[in-house]
Amino acid sequence: MVDLTDTHCHIHEAVRGYQFSSETQKRYEKAGSPSADEFVKNARDAGVNRLICVGTTLEDSALAIEFAGQHDQIWASIGIHPHEAQRAVDDPTILDRFAKLAAKPKVVAVGECGLDFFYSHSPREAQERVLRFQIELALKHNLPMIFHVRDAFNEFWPIFDSYPKIRGVIHSFSSSTKDVEAILGRGLFVGLNGIMTFTKDIDQLAAAKRVPLDRLLLETDAPFLTPTPYRGTLCEPKHVRVTAEFLAELRGETLDLLSTRTSANAQKLFGLL
Repeated sequence: MVDLTDTHCHIHEAVRGYQFSSETQKRYEKAGSPSADEFVKNARDAGVNRLICVGTTLEDSALAIEFAGQHDQIWASIGIHPHEAQRAVDDPTILDRFAKLAAKPKVVAVGECGLDFFYSHSPREAQERVLRFQIELALKHNLPMIFHVRDAFNEFWPIFDSYPKIRGVIHSFSSSTKDVEAILGRGLFVGLNGIMTFTKDIDQLAAAKRVPLDRLLLETDAPFLTPTPYRGTLCEPKHVRVTAEFLAELRGETLDLLSTRTSANAQKLFGLL
């Protein structure tokens, strides 16, 4: 029996009337403003029975919590994305209000947070300060973390290593076997999504095969990173099944085994009850 979990999606931003403009919301508007509740139904029909809606700003995190509160088997993670670090880093009101969200019902993680040096939407120093703020918040509340690290592992690891007992996942992994070994060596989980279905990088696929079943999580990053063969359409949580089918074949595992074990990992890491 296929029992899947999407550990990283942004479908809460499809809620009509959401007043804070974002690239995610623009993606939904361009697609004709589909219903977030329809995404949930489609996911369940595909065997995707649990979802984590991931915040990227103060307002977005609050919306994720509100949306999760309206649905069984949906939880929220609160985060300030590295692209948003400059806006938050010197605003104590934003940081204080954000910190208070950590104690809200159905919050199961802190993130999406981390470092992104591929783009320059926020200065590196601001990204690093906001990352440390969120790590300390997660440790205070004993919450796992969802990390976004792009072209920045060399700078990320010294920060990570300066804090003991961090639990979490490297979201949307698309790096090398060298980096996956560093991730696994630190006890973190690896989140794989539709990228694996269309990458041409042999080392990325080798890294995906190297992740042990007990350290693997599945995700979509919906509405982004739609897997093959649905490129060009809006990504939904239901598409985690497509990625699972691809990975099962790549890794030489059955879909049932992969789905069961990755869902068990999600329940263990995030405490999904």
